[in-house]
Amino acid sequence: QVQLVESGGGLVQAGDSLRLSCVASGRTFSRYAMGWYRQAPGKQRELVARISSGGSTNYADSKKERFTISRDNAKNTVYLQIDSLKPEDTADYYCAANDDFSALRVGLARYWGQGTQVAVSS
Repeated sequence: QVQLVESGGGLVQAGDSLRLSCVASGRTFSRYAMGWYRQAPGKQRELVARISSGGSTNYADSKKERFTISRDNAKNTVYLQIDSLKPEDTADYYCAANDDFSALRVGLARYWGQGTQVAVSS
């Protein structure tokens, strides 16, 4: 069993940067591919970025420029750096874990966090 706890969200202004963190319990974190998703009010959850157990990264097409996913296996943590925040980035951000890197592309995960809220004012 893996528990995921996100943090780092908050109310920010357009143009600011944020780094979201997701800490995983257990000693098997390095085995899992990790993903960051977001769900804006009234919209479906969407993939932002994913990172394999080996550190390979993949981003949703519209997320390549301002989003950076990374992981620190020694700290059991995956990060999402968001630069030049826009009001349309307002959403709940979730991290997820799966053994299967490709499955994260379609939102299939074994474990989900509870989410951290990001609100961007204009």
